Amino acid sequence: MRIGELAARAGVSVRALRYYEEQNLLASVRSPSGQRQYPDSAVDRVQLIQQLYAAGVPSRAIVELLPCVETGDVTPALLDRLSAERGRIDAQVSTLVKTRDRLDAIITTAATARNAGRPCPR
Repeated sequence: MRIGELAARAGVSVRALRYYEEQNLLASVRSPSGQRQYPDSAVDRVQLIQQLYAAGVPSRAIVELLPCVETGDVTPALLDRLSAERGRIDAQVSTLVKTRDRLDAIITTAATARNAGRPCPR
């Protein structure tokens, strides 16, 4: 498929796909006229890249992780890297849950005050 179709199917911009190629996260083959061509499997790869970026994984780490996904080749160093990324994401989740819980408490306090006709306590 061509770059525009991949962008549409994966839900990203053409510019993002070009960036992924620059970062060695995605590869294309060029047609005789110079247009980028991608296999159907590129959609899943781009979506995985997007998920990893959304989790805060930098492109240099994603480059290290993708061979495992594609080939199944696993080294001790890769396992360490995957575990470290998972630990970092777990810490983010924990922080987000604590923040959500604090926000829930504020919402409850504010709603109670409003229902009682009082200003929100400080």
